[in-house]
Amino acid sequence: MADILITNGVVITMDPGRRVLERGAVAIEGSRIVAVGDSDTLRRTHPAPRVIDATRKAVMPGLIDGHAHAGHGLVKTLGGGRGELWYKACEQIYTVGSTEEFWRAEALLSALERLKCGTTCGVSYLGGGDDIMRTDDPVYGEGHCRAVQQVGIRSFLGVGVCRPPFPRTFGRWTGATRVDASVGFERQLATCDALIRDWHRAADGRIAICLTFPVQHPNAVERGQSSIDAVRDQAKAVRDLSRSRGVLFTQDGIRRGCLKLAHEAFGFLGPDAFFSHSVDLTDEEIALCRETGARICHNPSANISIQGRCPVPELLDAGVTVMLGSDGTAPDRGYDMFRHMWQCMHYHRRHFRDTGVLPPGKVLEMATIDAARALGVDGEIGSLESGKRADLILVDLAKPHLYPQNMPVYRVMYFANGADVDTVMVNGKVLMEGRRVLTVDEAEVLDLAQQETERMLDRTGLRHLTEFPPQFWGSSRYPV
Repeated sequence: MADILITNGVVITMDPGRRVLERGAVAIEGSRIVAVGDSDTLRRTHPAPRVIDATRKAVMPGLIDGHAHAGHGLVKTLGGGRGELWYKACEQIYTVGSTEEFWRAEALLSALERLKCGTTCGVSYLGGGDDIMRTDDPVYGEGHCRAVQQVGIRSFLGVGVCRPPFPRTFGRWTGATRVDASVGFERQLATCDALIRDWHRAADGRIAICLTFPVQHPNAVERGQSSIDAVRDQAKAVRDLSRSRGVLFTQDGIRRGCLKLAHEAFGFLGPDAFFSHSVDLTDEEIALCRETGARICHNPSANISIQGRCPVPELLDAGVTVMLGSDGTAPDRGYDMFRHMWQCMHYHRRHFRDTGVLPPGKVLEMATIDAARALGVDGEIGSLESGKRADLILVDLAKPHLYPQNMPVYRVMYFANGADVDTVMVNGKVLMEGRRVLTVDEAEVLDLAQQETERMLDRTGLRHLTEFPPQFWGSSRYPV
């Protein structure tokens, strides 16, 4: 006997045969799927005390978001999202303007948004901007992990060190009083190690830690950054820690030449590593990914994808695993992976002027089973198969923009959005049903997020960045 039986749905399995079952069913015992098949058959073979009727719904694996940033949920659109202003605001907030409660509130908000959009697993860096990581003390990462654990989805928390030079000033708040501390590389690395020790594979395996290191550019000195030699020992220490602890390694902001440098100067590439953005890669860098087993996370809605193009079709043709990411949730994008899948298809089709580039089924793979493979968890999630974790979503197809009822996979890929997700299950536990979140009080999460944002603005004096920027109205562009 199963614990839960989902019946009468269009089951998009993403299994090796890519089966789509028109009147399909999924049987679940505990945290795992025990059978996928025809509804009539599974009613006989796997009766359950709880039956979820998925009539006129798609049943599919939960979506996976391969790249985002903790903290960004409470700094959306500051300064109108204009480059340098926004980056400087992030640096100030993440180093001296944020509290433990800020990071907890942001994690609750972001995990809630992901949940409601059907994303059951996501990667989040503990900071961002120009590689500002809040790893001066474990309490900030701990607050993030506890919040995600409370919401109930899966999370890979990316932790690492800030971009050199060191030391950096971080502020700890007690009420209205801030106490600053000078924080060096060794302290940040020790914080990362502590978070790995205490949280990697925590919460029944739903929380994982991965390590990151700031991207180094071939022309680093001209860009005003530290020389390659100056960071070589630090890079080695971080990569050695990732390997000794058995956690994934990742980098954000890869551009042409950076991947080659990461391999030749630091030995970063390998099957336990994934690299975000990766725009304008050379043929040599694509070959390096194939040879080393390194994976790529493509973020089609990110600003860097305006400045350059991740060569996704070329990577796929070379046999490289590519997953999708949101790069959420700021300065101008959210966690709706349906939106990012659609953007991915049209982005590359426009580049090649070819409507046949990146078929919708391939892009769905990039947000499910391929993403699971990139994160090393394809044996557990990413498809609906017997023995895998019961991470799945039900998408309501009974809506005007999702009719008529034929060709359901096309409808999901071209017309669905995060608001169409009706039910979400992770590890066999129903987290949302009928759009009602069952694990947290949604109104309380929203109120807390607003309160912590207001407090952050007061602490940092950045409230002026919430006003309309110059040239917002009546102009063809404003400086970014």
